[in-house]
Amino acid sequence: METTGHDGGLRVLVTGMGGEIGSLLAARLESEPWVGQLDGFDLSPPRRRLRRARFHLVSPHDRRRTEELVRSLEPEVIVHLGVYEPGSRSNDATAAARSADAAAGVFVAAAGLRTLRGIVVRSGLEVYGRGRTHVDRPDETVKPRPTTHFGRILYDVESAALTAGREVHVPVALLRLGPIVGPHIPSPLGRLLRLPAVPFQPGGRGAFSVTHLDDAVAALAWAAARQYDGPLNVSGHDDMNPLDAIRLGRRIPVPTFGPGWYSARLVANIFGAPVPDHVVELLRQGRLGDTSQAASLGLPLRTSRDTLVDLFEWPSVTHSVPSALGAV
Repeated sequence: METTGHDGGLRVLVTGMGGEIGSLLAARLESEPWVGQLDGFDLSPPRRRLRRARFHLVSPHDRRRTEELVRSLEPEVIVHLGVYEPGSRSNDATAAARSADAAAGVFVAAAGLRTLRGIVVRSGLEVYGRGRTHVDRPDETVKPRPTTHFGRILYDVESAALTAGREVHVPVALLRLGPIVGPHIPSPLGRLLRLPAVPFQPGGRGAFSVTHLDDAVAALAWAAARQYDGPLNVSGHDDMNPLDAIRLGRRIPVPTFGPGWYSARLVANIFGAPVPDHVVELLRQGRLGDTSQAASLGLPLRTSRDTLVDLFEWPSVTHSVPSALGAV
């Protein structure tokens, strides 16, 4: 059986290619010399023009179609981005169902692929969770103990990928990214921080870090090229306090305690910024990860501060009434 794709490169499959991360990753992989045939699928088309990647429109709920497509493409490397964050473009229930169905379809098929050489999964620092025994800055040796809905979604996707990897004896890279925020990213944390007034927990343990979109894409491409094996934390190495982040964006800080978070979430939702429980957990208790391993591997990681500056510098949408002089 032939094991290489276009021009002798490897056959690569990117699930979730239609999203901002997936389309940017596909554009990067198109120029990689080790990549041959490049395919991807999602429930919506990519958000940028791709030169040679082939896109397949598939719903994450169509597990049969997903399995058939994965088997027919016989990929040698799978980069799984089919993870849906609550509060991004999906509510809690929809995000969980889409993520579970996508993972099941991809990894059931992957477990029977003799061509497969490696799997890369987009995961997140949310898998570590919070709690009495929690390590404030967990490294990759810390056992995941998710305490939020999104954390459990990520943990289940990781487990499905690891099961498939064991079946065919291939490395599985679990890239545990910090929250990805930026001008083009539908991030619930990013939307909340861009509101005119932002809630925060006075005296809380809320130090956190975020990941730049370009750094996330670079890490995913790096892990795919090397068929990296194991978890890897990818986020800014510096700490941001919620109050400092709010001031950086010149927003109004709103001290919020206990039941007040319920009201804060309702108000934010009215203004188009749903606040799922993993974002509340971040603002109240923090979310950091030890990124020394990624640094030792030479991965470029922008600081959380620089990433947030990019977020805040993107102009907001303003509505104005055309003047008579400007009307056409």
